Amino acid sequence: MSEARRKLLVGGAAAVGGSLVAPQVWAAGSDKPEKEEVRIGFIPLTDCASVVMASVLGFDKKYGIKIVPTKEASWAGVRDKLVNGELDMAHVLYGLVYGVHLGLGGPKKDMAVLMTLNNNGQAITLSKKLADKGAVDGASLAKAMAAEKREYTFAQTFPTGTHAMWLYYWLASVGVNPMKDAKVITVPPPQMVANMRVGNMDGYCVGEPWGHRAIMDGIGITAVTTQDIWKDHPEKVLGCTADFVKKYPNTARAVVMAVLEAGRWIDAGLTNKLKMADTIAEKSYVNTGVDAINQRILGRYQNGLGKTWDDPNHMKFFNDGSVNFPYLSDGMWFLTQHKRWGLLKEHPDYLGVAKQINQIDLYKEAAAQLKVAVPKDPLRSSKLIDGVVWDGKDPAKYADSFKVKA
Repeated sequence: MSEARRKLLVGGAAAVGGSLVAPQVWAAGSDKPEKEEVRIGFIPLTDCASVVMASVLGFDKKYGIKIVPTKEASWAGVRDKLVNGELDMAHVLYGLVYGVHLGLGGPKKDMAVLMTLNNNGQAITLSKKLADKGAVDGASLAKAMAAEKREYTFAQTFPTGTHAMWLYYWLASVGVNPMKDAKVITVPPPQMVANMRVGNMDGYCVGEPWGHRAIMDGIGITAVTTQDIWKDHPEKVLGCTADFVKKYPNTARAVVMAVLEAGRWIDAGLTNKLKMADTIAEKSYVNTGVDAINQRILGRYQNGLGKTWDDPNHMKFFNDGSVNFPYLSDGMWFLTQHKRWGLLKEHPDYLGVAKQINQIDLYKEAAAQLKVAVPKDPLRSSKLIDGVVWDGKDPAKYADSFKVKA
C-alpha cells in the first residue's frame, strides 16, 4: 500500500462519527497486524470504556484486528494472566505494570505501557458512619483518627497500583502515615461497596462507578476526588509484556490506534458519553445501573452530604490527545512513591526504567496516523494537593523529600 493511499484511508476513516466500516488501514504489506485477535483484559470500571467501545463500535476492524474484551475479577488476576500469556493486553493500573517489571511483591517480567487510557475520575470514599461523626475530608479525618485511638482500616485495589498511591499520598498530605497509623487492605474494585456496607473498612480509594455507587447506596461519602489530589493525573494504561510488543509490533500499534479513536469518540460530546455509559453498564462489562456511571463522566458530582458541583477535571479519555501520551515522568512518579512507601528498597534508575516500559515511539507512530498531536517533551510538570511540584527532573531527591514516608 502506498503512503499516499494509507494517509487517504486514515484521514477518511478517522473522522469522529464517520463510517466504522472504512477500509482496513493495515490490510497489506509489512504493516499488517501479525496477530489479528487480541484478548484484552479489563476490570469492571468506567475507565475500561475506550477498550470496550473500540470493540463495540468496530474501530478495531478498521485496523485489521479483533479486540476481545475479557472481564477479570481482580488486578492480581490481570497481572498473572498478562505474565503467563492468557491475556495479550489489559486495561491496567499504571503502577501495577511498573511493579511487575521490577518484580515487586510478585512475578518479575519485562513490561510495556502502550498508552494512557484516561486521566482523573477516581475518588476516596469515607464510610457514612465516619461522616456522621464529622470526618468528611482529609483534615477532619486526621482529627478523628488522632482523637479515637482505634485501628482505622482503608482499602486500595492493588499494592503498587494507582489507588494505593492516591490513598497514601492524600493521607500523608494531612499528616497520617498509612504504613504506621492505619491498616491498609487490598480489595478488588467491584467488591468495595459490599465490603463497606458490612463495615470492613473506614474508607477506600477506587475508580468509578464504585465511588458514586456508595453515595447512591447511602453507605459512603466522597471525601476527595483524585483530580483534586493531582489534576489530570495518569490513571489506567494499555499494558502488555515487552515480549508481546517485540513479537507483534504492528498488532500493538493497531490496538493503540483503535483505542485512541474510541477515546476520541467518547470525548466528542454528550450523546457519545451517554451511549458509552449505557453500553458499559451492561452485565458483560461493569454490571451496574447506568445512573451510577453517567453523572460523573459528565463532571456532575455530589459528595453524599448535600454538596453538588460541576467538575471540569472529570474523567477524560482523549481530551484532544493530551490524555494518551505515555509520559516518562508519569511512570517515574509511581516509582518515586514505591520508594517512598518502602516497596522499593533502593532508588531505581527512574528514567531508564520508564524508557524501557513506556513505548513512546510506537505511540507516536499510531498518533501520527490519526493526526493526534503529541507533546515535545516526555516529561511534564504538575503540582499535587500538598503543593509539591513533580516534574520528573530529580526523582531520587523528590522521593526522599517527603516528611511522611515508610
